[in-house]
Amino acid sequence: MSAEATDQAPFGRRRGIPRIDLRNLRRFSRAALLGPTSRGRLPDAIEHVAKVHRAHHPGADLDVLRKAYVLAESSHRGQMRKSGEPYITHPLAVTLILAELGAETTTLTASLLHDTVEDTEVTLDQVGEEFGEEVRYLVDGVTKLEKVDYGAAAEPETFRKMLVATGNDVRVMSIKLADRLHNMRTLGVMRPEKQVRIAKVTRDVLIPLAERLGVQALKTELEDLVFAILHPDEYARTRELLQAHAGRPDPLARAAEDVRGVLHEAGITAEVLVRPRHFVSVHRVGLKRGELTGTDLGRLLVLVSDDADCYAVLGELHTCFTPVISEFKDFIAVPKFNLYQSLHTAVAGRDGEVTEVLIRTHQMHRVAEAGVIALGNPYTPTEGADAPEGERADPTRPGWLSRLLDWQSATPDPDLFWTSLRDDLAQDREITVFRSDGGTLGLPAGASCVDAAYALYGEDAHSCIGARVNGRIATLSTVLRDGDTLQLLMAGDTRDAASHGPSPEWLDHARTPAARIAINRWLAAHPAPQPSPQESRDAVREPETESASTLSGQDGQDGQDAQGSQGGEASVPAAGAVRPEAGIVVDRPGATVRLARCCTPVPPDAVTGFAVRGGAVTVHRERCPGVARMAAAGRTAVAVRWADEDDGDGGGDYRVTLFAEAFSRPHLLADLTEAIAAEGAEVVAAAVEPPREQRVRHTYTLQLPDAGRLPALMRAMRNVPGVYDVTREGRSMAAARS
Repeated sequence: MSAEATDQAPFGRRRGIPRIDLRNLRRFSRAALLGPTSRGRLPDAIEHVAKVHRAHHPGADLDVLRKAYVLAESSHRGQMRKSGEPYITHPLAVTLILAELGAETTTLTASLLHDTVEDTEVTLDQVGEEFGEEVRYLVDGVTKLEKVDYGAAAEPETFRKMLVATGNDVRVMSIKLADRLHNMRTLGVMRPEKQVRIAKVTRDVLIPLAERLGVQALKTELEDLVFAILHPDEYARTRELLQAHAGRPDPLARAAEDVRGVLHEAGITAEVLVRPRHFVSVHRVGLKRGELTGTDLGRLLVLVSDDADCYAVLGELHTCFTPVISEFKDFIAVPKFNLYQSLHTAVAGRDGEVTEVLIRTHQMHRVAEAGVIALGNPYTPTEGADAPEGERADPTRPGWLSRLLDWQSATPDPDLFWTSLRDDLAQDREITVFRSDGGTLGLPAGASCVDAAYALYGEDAHSCIGARVNGRIATLSTVLRDGDTLQLLMAGDTRDAASHGPSPEWLDHARTPAARIAINRWLAAHPAPQPSPQESRDAVREPETESASTLSGQDGQDGQDAQGSQGGEASVPAAGAVRPEAGIVVDRPGATVRLARCCTPVPPDAVTGFAVRGGAVTVHRERCPGVARMAAAGRTAVAVRWADEDDGDGGGDYRVTLFAEAFSRPHLLADLTEAIAAEGAEVVAAAVEPPREQRVRHTYTLQLPDAGRLPALMRAMRNVPGVYDVTREGRSMAAARS
C-alpha cells in the first residue's frame, strides 16, 4: 500500500491542480463508509471526479468510472491508511488530480484501480475482462512500479523496471506521479528519516521525470513538498517572504492591467493572468537576484487563440514597453524537449519595474501544465505481421524516453544504468543545435560534438570522424552552445567505415549517457590489440626519427649547412634520385643546387637563391619565411630561375613536401598513399604525428615527374575522407598547425 503523507502543505493554493483538503477527505471517507449506491447512479465519492472529468471531456463515458469505483471500493473495504482514513480515499485523490489535468477516461479508470491488484484479491485477468486490455496494461504497469523498493541497494534494478513499464505507455508514469504527489501531501505521518528518504528519491528521479513528461503542475508542487522536507529553514524563510508581500499592493496586478489595456487598443483578444511563482521558484530567484521585489514573485501569463496572436502580442509589448532583449526566448518556433511551447520575454513598466511575461495559446497552456497527460490516448495497437507482440505505436513519446529505453536495454550493468539515468535527469537545462540539413537537435547543456553524434546517429556515430561547428572545423571534444550550427563528418562509404570505432579518449568528452554507454559497449567488444615487441620497438624508433627530421627541416646531412643558413635549407638527399641542378638555372656556373626543404619550391613558384658553404646554392620560394631571415642576416641573394626547354634542362623530377591535416581514423595512411600513387607521385618520406584531440597530421615528401601535376595531387589528397586540409611546406610551423 502507498499511503503516507504530510502536514507541511505549501503556503497558498497552487493554480490548476486540486488540493485534497481535510474537508474533501472527510467527504470521501463518509462516502466510502456508506459504500456504493444503487446501480446506474454515480456514487457520491466519485461525483466530484466525474464533474471535473466532464469539464475536459463533455462526452466521456461515466459508466466505466462508476464500475471502476465500485470494484475499487469493495476490494479496498476495511483497509485504512496510516492517516486513519479509509484506503479508498487514496485512489480517489489520485484520480481527481489526473482529472483536473485533463486525463482521458482510460487513465482515470486505471487510476481508480491502480492499487487493487497489489493490495487486494482482484487479479489482472479480472481487470482485463471487465475493463479491457488498455486498462489492464496500465494497472499492470503501475503495479510493477508500486513494487519499487526505494532502498539504496534496490534503486538501480527497480528503476530499470520502472522505465520498462513506463516506456510502452507514458500514462503509467502519469498515474505514478499523481500517486506520489498525494503520498507526499500526506507524508507527515511517516517517521522523519523515511520522509527524508522518500523526498530524496522524489527529488532525484520522479521530479526530473515529471519535467521531461512536461507535467509542470505535478512537478512544481512536488518540488515544494520536497523543499519543505529537505530544506525546512529555507522553506520557512520563503514562506515568511510570501506572507509579508501578501498584504502589500501587487505590482503584477497593475502590470496586468497595463498589458490588458495595450492589447485591447491593438484589437487583440487575450486573457492576461498573474501567475504566482511556487516556493522553489521564489527561492531560486532570490538566490540569483538577491533582494526580491513584488514583480519577482510571479509572472504574467497571456493566453491567445493561435500562434500568430502570440507574435502579435509580443510585438505590441515590445513596442509599448521597454523590452529586456536578453530575456526573450522563442519556444514556439523551437519547442523544448518536453513538448513545452511559449514565448518568454520581460518588459519594464511605468515605474521601471521589470515584469516577466509568458505568451502562449490555450492549447499550449494545457500542454505546458499537463504535458503528455493533455495529449489524450495516442496509443493504437501496432499493425503488421512483423510488429513484435505487445509493442505499441506512440507518436508523441518524447525522444528522451526512447533514449532511456535504449540505454536500459543496452546496459546490462544496473549500476551503470542507474548512474547514467541520474546524470541525464540532473541535466535541467537544454540547448538547441541547428543541423546542417535544416533540422534541430536538443541536447543537455555542456554536451559535446561526441554527444551530438550519438544523439543523432545512435551507434552509427562510431564512424564519426569530425565536425564543423558554425562552418569551421572543430574537434569532437568541442562543447556546443545554444544556437550553434553543426555538421557531423562521417567516414561514409570508405572501405574502413565498417571497422571504424571510437577511441577511449571519446569518453572524456561524452556528457550524455547515450554516448557513454555506446562508446563503452564498442570498446568492450573491440579490445585494443597488444603490439608485438618488434612492432613496439619500430613504433617508438621510426616515427620519432622520421618526424623529427622531416618536420624540423633538418637531417643528419643538413645539420652542417644549418649553421650557416639559419636552419632554413636542406640539400636534396638520396644521390641519383634527382638531377643535381634540379631543373634550376643559377647565375653561378658549376654551383651545386639544393632545394630548401623549408618551402620545397616547384615550378612555377617564384624563387630566389642564397650561397651557402661549400659553393652550393639553396633555392627558396620568394615568400618563404627563410628568405626574410637570410636578408636580415645580410646574405646576398643569387639569381635563379626554373630551366625551360631552351636551356636544354627543363625536364626532370621535382620534390615537394605536403602536410595533410585529417581526423584520425583507421587506414588513413593507406588511403592517402593510394591517392598519391594514383596521381603518379612517389613517396620519398612520410611521417605521422601522434593523434591529438582526434586530429592527426601527416607529412609527405613527394617526388613528381611534372611540377604542373601538383595542384591535382593536392586536390586528390583533400578528397580522401577525413582529410580537411592539404598545404605545402613553407608556412611557419604555427601557421601550418593552426
